[in-house]
Formats: sequence, C-alpha cells, structure tokens
Amino acid sequence: MIREVLTIGDERLLQVSEPVRNHEFNTKELSSLIRDMEDTMDHKGGVGIAAVQIGYHKRITIIKYDGTNPRYAEIGDCPLTVIINPQIRALDNEQSTYNEGCLSVPDMRGMVSRPKRIHYQFYNQYGELISGEDDGFFVRVMQHEIDHMDGILFPSRVEDKSTLKATDIG
Repeated sequence: MIREVLTIGDERLLQVSEPVRNHEFNTKELSSLIRDMEDTMDHKGGVGIAAVQIGYHKRITIIKYDGTNPRYAEIGDCPLTVIINPQIRALDNEQSTYNEGCLSVPDMRGMVSRPKRIHYQFYNQYGELISGEDDGFFVRVMQHEIDHMDGILFPSRVEDKSTLKATDIG
C-alpha cells in the first residue's frame, strides 16, 4: 500500500527512531511494513526510504535501484535490501560529494559530502546479520537513510547552501 510521505516541517521527521527488537524480526507486521515502504518508494521514484518517512519510528530502511530509474541509470543495480538497526564506520577520511535529494524534501537537491568508504553492519528482516564494506552509491544512500533514523534531513548536511536548489525532479 502506498503511504503518505512525511515532508520537511513535520516534527515527526526530527525524532530519533527506536531499534527493532528481536521479537519484531520475521513477523507479518514487519513484512507488511516493508511492502508498504517499497510500494511508496517505487511510487515516488526513490532509491531508499526510512520507516520514519511514513511515520513509523523504527530503525528500518530499504534501498533498491536499477537502470529503470532514469535519474540513477548509470549507478548500477541494487536489489531490494532491507536494513534494520544499521551501524556504520568510516574506513578513512576520504569524502565523496553528491547532489542529494529526498522524498521528504520534495523538489530540492543539494551537494552533500559524506564518508566515501564505509564498513557497515545491519540485520535483514529475518534477523540475519549482514556486514561488509563499500565505497559506492549503496553506502551513500545508507548514510542518508541513517540520518533519517537520527532525525536529520539532508539540507542540514549541505555545507555550501548555494548548492541547495529547487528542481522539478525531486
């Protein structure tokens, strides 16, 4: 089911999300939430969405992209990845700057610098621990979505405010 996406100005987006507890993994409720998140993200043309963006304050996000989204056609593919209770650590001081947008900040984009190489650890919807290292688009999106879980919207990460621009592609 497509849900309403909370947008900038809604106080709920500034709340820190709670961790998912062991008894909440691999449940019908979690599966239903993930389906709703995916339906909503696909409908809005996004590549990631955090549960808080649809009003559910748990540390859950999904990431999915492929060549069918024209904005990210050159990025590569990432099948639907469910990320629960993520933890990340920068592997060095190298930064990557990218023109970010957000479903919760419609019609705006801005240049955001984030750590480039990340070690990550998270659980999938079944409670299985996933870990790895990456320096690509996947970890950029993951960092953006973790910000949502921490009550942070991307415009606060834009250092050069002159790069924060209105756009017609969201």
